[in-house]
Amino acid sequence: MAKLWFKFQRYFRRKPVRFFTFLVLYLTAGSLVFLHSGFVGQPAVSQNQANPAAGAPAEGAELPFLGDLNLGRAFRDTGETSSIARRYGPWFKGKDGNERAKLGDYGGAWSRALKGRVIREKEEERAKYIGCYLDDTQSRALRGVSFFDYKKMTIFRCQDNCAERGYLYAGLEFGAECYCGHKIQATNVSEAECDMDCKGERGSVCGGANRLSVYRLQLAQESARRYGSAVFRGCFRRPDNLSLALPVTAAMPNMSVDKCVDLCTEKEYPLAALAGTACHCGFPTTRFPLHEREDEQLCAQKCSAEEFESCGTPSYFIVYQTQVQDNRCMDRRFLPAKSKQLIALASFPGAGNTWARHLIELATGFYTGSYYFDGSLYNKGFKGERDHWRSGRTICIKTHESGQKEIEAFDAAILLIRNPYKALMAEFNRKYGGHIGFAAHAHWKGKEWPEFVRNYAPWWATHTLDWLKFGKKVLVVHFEDLKQDLFVQLGRMVGLLGVAVREDRLLCVESQKDGNFKRSGLRKLEYDPYTADMQKTISAYIKRVDAALKGRNLTGVPEDYYPR
Repeated sequence: MAKLWFKFQRYFRRKPVRFFTFLVLYLTAGSLVFLHSGFVGQPAVSQNQANPAAGAPAEGAELPFLGDLNLGRAFRDTGETSSIARRYGPWFKGKDGNERAKLGDYGGAWSRALKGRVIREKEEERAKYIGCYLDDTQSRALRGVSFFDYKKMTIFRCQDNCAERGYLYAGLEFGAECYCGHKIQATNVSEAECDMDCKGERGSVCGGANRLSVYRLQLAQESARRYGSAVFRGCFRRPDNLSLALPVTAAMPNMSVDKCVDLCTEKEYPLAALAGTACHCGFPTTRFPLHEREDEQLCAQKCSAEEFESCGTPSYFIVYQTQVQDNRCMDRRFLPAKSKQLIALASFPGAGNTWARHLIELATGFYTGSYYFDGSLYNKGFKGERDHWRSGRTICIKTHESGQKEIEAFDAAILLIRNPYKALMAEFNRKYGGHIGFAAHAHWKGKEWPEFVRNYAPWWATHTLDWLKFGKKVLVVHFEDLKQDLFVQLGRMVGLLGVAVREDRLLCVESQKDGNFKRSGLRKLEYDPYTADMQKTISAYIKRVDAALKGRNLTGVPEDYYPR
């Protein structure tokens, strides 16, 4: 046997090509066997069978938030069983496993609709159910953004994402599709025609075949709503010097929001102000800063060519922000001379440091630097990222450090503090999903999340305490205050940096405030990841930080730091 094996080795040593050929054939055969076993038991698919959703990822994949889509569907309302099976796949079945013979045979759909209504009534504080509406694939009932999830769609998920983007209505269709819009452009149909369970919430109704279950959202900020691509800014009093405040004016007897927004977009102005039958275009300036919002009822004059919207009056303007970029604050450069002092932009990870850098760069016109190097941030326009933090060419330096030596290396600091519950989740998402990505469900449910909270929660407290103790000249800014009153808080930050505050530039920043690193709410968790023990620990850290701030005659932490 040994002699035979020796001959076999010598044969392949002399003929290496034969050996590698044999090896490739062996691996190929194994791969074919493996693939074959994977398909055993799978139902055969006819050649003309349609995909459950044209161009959709496989079931269970997380789908990105898509733009204003006009999806063509393979299914037509013919009542044929085979068409339904092709359009919806195996999930379009009754409880007995048999395919529904026709659309009119609901098989208990009415009782499920009533059950869904009970759930809707529990959602009244967040949204009001409007009814079941026809949806035409060629002309959508809700024409804002849309997204799909063929495994985890729920009523709350759809409502939450539409509300976050400022839309007034959220509609669910086919059990897995979510559409947002500012108005409903379709007719109401029978409640029984919305008969499909939500894919991620059995027992709740999420529309039907070309039918939308529509909700009117109770927005936290009604003034944040959208109209198509334009953002609704609110109702404002007519400025004193109209021609200087809004330099372009056009008479529009058949006024509509679309017409005025389109005009100002064409003229390349970021603001469109509707005043009855007149449309005004311009920039936010000190003459028209959009800071003193009026009661919307003062602008409630119906548009002559618009059924649902108000078009303002000659004295009170309805204002929208167009998609035109305000370029007055987009120029950025390095400092012309080396800075004599190093100013830190210090924060705990996940507290909004990148967003604050974006705001500072727009407000000052100078690049910010970093204690670290992040190639993804550099590629997104933070050109100071590659500079050494002591180069003196940047207006301030991002840092998450909290040691005495590291803190004392800076001459002054802006200390950005954020609610630890929000900051920890944001940093966890960044750690496992990147700057604008999200951690996977397995990370939240696995050992990673508890371990992360155990290690990072104490750091949230010690970071602030160390900067308050060792920092030479520290300006405390709460992330929540910066979001709520950007104009004032950003003015404070720019003042510490030693740059003259230009109000028009700050007004420009307000209209460009989101930047490139705002996470979508698409994959926001639908449950509280914090256990009772975690909450108890974090609350103790909040109290320590609150006491330290007040001990230095500073404002304590905002009230919403205690949401639990």
